[in-house]
Amino acid sequence: MRVISLNCNGIRAAARKGFFDWLPQQQADVVCLQELKAQPDQLSADPFHPDGYHVALHAAEKKGYSGVGIYARREPDDVIRGLGWPEFDAEGRWIEARFGALSVVSLYFPSGSSGDQRQGVKEGWMGDFLDHLRTLMADDREYIICGDWNIAHRELDLRNWRSNRKNSGFLPHERAWLDRVFDEVGWVDAYRALYPEREQYTWWSNRGRAWDNNTGWRIDYQVITPGLKPALRDASVYTDDRFSDHAPLTVDYERALG
Repeated sequence: MRVISLNCNGIRAAARKGFFDWLPQQQADVVCLQELKAQPDQLSADPFHPDGYHVALHAAEKKGYSGVGIYARREPDDVIRGLGWPEFDAEGRWIEARFGALSVVSLYFPSGSSGDQRQGVKEGWMGDFLDHLRTLMADDREYIICGDWNIAHRELDLRNWRSNRKNSGFLPHERAWLDRVFDEVGWVDAYRALYPEREQYTWWSNRGRAWDNNTGWRIDYQVITPGLKPALRDASVYTDDRFSDHAPLTVDYERALG
């Protein structure tokens, strides 16, 4: 089973940059997209419904903002849009596709980089979401939560970590929150489970020459329940082409879908 995750920074922009030309070659079973910045009626035709994929979308109420989607080879048994949290569901941040006892989620974590108000929103989400992750861990399903978590976990996960210690996305308490997700609650960072010390980024600022100089951050994850850890086989980040300010993260699992 191959699962790909990408923050599109606008799915229509990613399409213009060749994402849907690249996708058929990847043989992905599930593709999780974040930051669609589009409404379903804007995505009703080609190339947004590629052959062989079932499409499920959860758009933000605000046009041109946020939104998540899942493309799946197999039609999901069920699709859940949102978490039942009105403030965040209005922003289109969670869509879950269920295949038997497996759930694959596309998640777009709030960002705090625009200022104190949004940082406060992000931290409110973090508190509630940690409780939600505990609840999910206690049920009888396996989960793959794909997406842009907007936090770099370790110093290894961004090039200029020293100068970013006071910036949203690498604040000490944000990193400690991820420690709790992995060490206390028991979720697994799929990429780090395979490659504990590999330097690999998934996002580069559009400012300056961040992409050219590989001055990036690893903020895109596939976070999995521990029962899926033995099924991990490979992970990679595609950087030969640039569809967004993020890069696609691919993880291969040795198990069938659902």
